Amino acid sequence: MRLVMPRLSIIIVSYNSRAELDGCLTSLTGAQSPATDHEIVVVDNASADGTPGVLRERWPGVRLIEAGGNRGFAAANNIGIRHTSGELVLLLNPDAIASRGAIDRLVAVLDAHPEVAIVGPRLVDGAGHAELSFGRMISPINELRQKLLVTGSDRRRPGIAAYVERIARIPRLVDWVSGACLLIRRADLEAAGLLDERFFMYTEDVDLCAAVRARGRSVRFEPTAQVTHLRGRSRATAGGAADAAYRRSQIAFYEKHHPRWTPLLRVYLKMRGE
Repeated sequence: MRLVMPRLSIIIVSYNSRAELDGCLTSLTGAQSPATDHEIVVVDNASADGTPGVLRERWPGVRLIEAGGNRGFAAANNIGIRHTSGELVLLLNPDAIASRGAIDRLVAVLDAHPEVAIVGPRLVDGAGHAELSFGRMISPINELRQKLLVTGSDRRRPGIAAYVERIARIPRLVDWVSGACLLIRRADLEAAGLLDERFFMYTEDVDLCAAVRARGRSVRFEPTAQVTHLRGRSRATAGGAADAAYRRSQIAFYEKHHPRWTPLLRVYLKMRGE
């Protein structure tokens, strides 16, 4: 008997995400299940909130892989990638809720654009406000610009919020899209060497997109697919640990992509007490 492998592998990395996972998995199953033949894999980073037990009890159709420790976002995703074989790979955060048809729309974009290796959807928060989930390659100036736009949008400053809403409705080729929901062709993913595991959490998505673009492939932002990203909830449970992880990844990113700026970044962070 010939074994038919699913075309799409959906990989969700969980770390104490029990409260968010139900909403995420509900958006991928039942009446809202993607029409594309798929599998769902959750890689758990040694959650202490009972996530593995809940998954086994409530979601028997979801494959659970226990990482055996908190391996970080990039490494855990790589575990899931190596344990699946779908032609397409969707990296999805546990605090992300896909709207009906969103995943199939992302698949359709890749089918229609063979030059595109990665596509990401329009991300919105729980109130439906657009998240700036794409941007230019990280650099000191671009990072400052991104931070100002994100902060202004989050605080609903009229001019900035309206600008973010406007640009988040225009399909375009970009330098990177958010790893909260990122669809990539497995061939491009493997050619890029999977995710760089020096990034424990944060910036691994920008780095992956940079590796793909370095091979002459494209990254696309596609607002006709929409996913709700409850990022405030997941970050609230992480607190200072998330901030520290971001700074470590930021330094690692600059060491890899902008080594001349790294000493100045370290001085800046030291002055800030970080």
